[in-house]
Amino acid sequence: MNLYFLMTFLFIAVAGLTALDAALTSWTIIPWVNGLRWLRVHFITLGALTEMLFGLLPLLVAKRANRPAPRTRLDIWLVLNAGLMLLLAGIPIVNKVLIFAGGTLIFSATLLLLYHLNQLRSTDRGAPGAGRKFYLMGLSFFLVGIIVGTGLWLGWSEALAIQTPVEVHIHANNWGLMSLVFAGLLVDLYPKVMKRPFAWPDSINKIFWMMSLGALGLVLGPWLNSLYFTVPGLVLHLAATTWLLLNVIKPVWSDRTAWAKPGLWHLTTAYFWLIAPLLMAPLIILNVAGIPGTRIEQNAPQALIYGWLLQFGAAIILYFAQRQFQPEAEPQFGGSWISLVLIHLGGVSLWISIFVEAGGFWHGLAYGFWTVAIVPIAWQLWRLIRPALEDEAQPTAVAPGD
Repeated sequence: MNLYFLMTFLFIAVAGLTALDAALTSWTIIPWVNGLRWLRVHFITLGALTEMLFGLLPLLVAKRANRPAPRTRLDIWLVLNAGLMLLLAGIPIVNKVLIFAGGTLIFSATLLLLYHLNQLRSTDRGAPGAGRKFYLMGLSFFLVGIIVGTGLWLGWSEALAIQTPVEVHIHANNWGLMSLVFAGLLVDLYPKVMKRPFAWPDSINKIFWMMSLGALGLVLGPWLNSLYFTVPGLVLHLAATTWLLLNVIKPVWSDRTAWAKPGLWHLTTAYFWLIAPLLMAPLIILNVAGIPGTRIEQNAPQALIYGWLLQFGAAIILYFAQRQFQPEAEPQFGGSWISLVLIHLGGVSLWISIFVEAGGFWHGLAYGFWTVAIVPIAWQLWRLIRPALEDEAQPTAVAPGD
């Protein structure tokens, strides 16, 4: 059994509990716990989604390179999870030693994964595998995000001359790692699952470079406090994301069968919560009256994490879980109608909380919706992996006299 699936389930389950905690905190039912806001985010990003990517990317790259499926690298798994445990333990108590050790181990695991993916490259230049370059570039941005994120707690920002370190960390992980890796997953999986190519297959390389340069601009902009990087980066990334979505939606626009299940809805509508803060960015930059820039910067990432990352991740995680644990079935992008509706209601509620005086109520309502939305996702994943766990737990039969 791929150990990453088990860890993904555990992190999704804990993410649901911490979302419930956020709702109760917003309604002042329970007291605030220092550092927990960061933990809620990291249970999904560093937790569930990182586990998913580390487990799936080697399998995808090997398959596209016409190589046999590689065995799980236990060294990478151990280094990654040791780093996650140390980091998640160190953040709430702001223990610099634990944070540094955790960040260093996660950085090391990412380097090992990059080397592993490079080893799995195809020797045949004509072999498919367009998603691989998205993965490698995304993981490279992740290295930057790890350095800056670890440095937030250790005072590295001044030494690195980072003007707005929190934004750099968020941009490197979201516009860099997740945007590029998610695009690579769509490039590799969409033709197989939907049984049709992108609307414009020749656009993949252009989307890759637009998205990569856009992410670089969005990282350098807050690093140097320069709109000369932020604005072009914003335009390039938004254009590349829109082009990617059109590639996905156009071929199935009139196919009712494709939209009859929630999986494709999860993948496509999730991007609304990525595009929303990009569209708001010019209004914040221009200091438009009535736009609470500070509150948007503080709260919009939460809607992005739960609305975009959780939705997209759930569809992909459940797809691969079906492939591994139900090989006889035809796997589809996963998700549920309940999760789809509630995740979007949570995003709407959180954005309302930014603009109204009774923000606490709406903020809590958002996390309440997200708590319930996570339950079907976790339950579906558990139903898929439980038989495998039970089979492995069965003792090996020994014949009499052996």
